[in-house]
Amino acid sequence: MSDKTMSAQQAVGRLESGMTLGIGGWGSRRKPMALVRALLRSEITDLTVVSYGGPDVGLLAAAGRIRKLVTAFVTLDSIPLEPHYRAARESGAFELMEVDEAMFMWGLHAAANRLPFLPVRAGLGSDVMRVNPALRKVTSPYADDFTVGATPSEAPGGPSGIREEFVAMPALRLDAALVHMNRADRLGNGQYLGPDPYFDDLFCEAADAAYVSCERVVDTAELTKEAAPQTLLLKRSSVTGVVEAPNGAHFTSCAPDHGRDEAFQKLYATTPYAEFAERFLGGDEHAYQSAVQAWQKEQDQ
Repeated sequence: MSDKTMSAQQAVGRLESGMTLGIGGWGSRRKPMALVRALLRSEITDLTVVSYGGPDVGLLAAAGRIRKLVTAFVTLDSIPLEPHYRAARESGAFELMEVDEAMFMWGLHAAANRLPFLPVRAGLGSDVMRVNPALRKVTSPYADDFTVGATPSEAPGGPSGIREEFVAMPALRLDAALVHMNRADRLGNGQYLGPDPYFDDLFCEAADAAYVSCERVVDTAELTKEAAPQTLLLKRSSVTGVVEAPNGAHFTSCAPDHGRDEAFQKLYATTPYAEFAERFLGGDEHAYQSAVQAWQKEQDQ
């Protein structure tokens, strides 16, 4: 077992242009924003981004780093539609594969289990199939009245059995994944302390390499000292690198460590990207946090 801690720059240094990159979190909740900001400071581009999208998608889209986006939505939660994503999409800046939330999850499950696809009912009878003509359907090999105790001759189902049709959701295989946790140890075990895991475990398991930022790196024993074992979401076997990044989810929430910075999010949503980037994204992560604190002091005056 090795020490997997590294800096955000070192993690991003292992990424390459043209990769398929999964980004964990949900909307404007527990996004690995420090890693996204490090990615913006690199020259990496031409990405296929797979995300339950929030400002991670908005920033990368505005910066012109996305070739294709696979998503179920892109939102800031309290602001229903991510404005920088919307502007990039309306200008035709990248290809979009938009699917139902359950289809997206099933695609991650398929990739995590190294399956080419998984059948799912979600999407049937909707425009998801129309706007994604490459999606295919599959017919169950079993009738709906088939039971485990059936004889081999009955396996296809009786004369009244109906074979159901499903969407064949393709696996969302990832070259790399970026996620943010409340806590992690140096070995790669990751812990969430908020209300929802947001499928971050699936992102890591679906990826060839997974980089986890966290509010705090702690000893392994501390992970279960005051929290239930069920909060240990990420297994070290699926994690490549650990980055300690206090306030690294800002301006998204990372409960219970910090809530969403609604005032700063509003600033982000209403400021042209070039102006926002010049003020807040020109330096390293320390410079970003300092710039945010300076802006907050201005608002208090």
